[in-house]
Amino acid sequence: MSDPIRSEIEREIADNTILVYGKGTKDAPLCGFTMETIPVLQPFRLPVRSRERTREHAQARRPRRDDRLADAAEVFIKGQFFGDTDILGPMAQNGELQTVLEQAFVDTNVKPTIQLH
Repeated sequence: MSDPIRSEIEREIADNTILVYGKGTKDAPLCGFTMETIPVLQPFRLPVRSRERTREHAQARRPRRDDRLADAAEVFIKGQFFGDTDILGPMAQNGELQTVLEQAFVDTNVKPTIQLH
């Protein structure tokens, strides 16, 4: 039997180069993890899609995405799981994140450019 929520999550990850699952959205975060994670990605000025992890489905009895995801914000880049700021913060500081993002957008006209101010 297929799991429609798992299928939806997998489709969203595949359809978005950078996807952040968090409580709230990138514009209105509702938890500390999401509030910390979005600013790590913002300086690169790339399209980041955020999805509400606790969104209820149409039928109240159906499980939520939250039941399939970890407690913290979860970041996927080009389909690969990268965790949250515990992983992304050090990657941004040592330049590894920029390399990952450049590779993620290699087949597009989008290039990460760090905007500090």
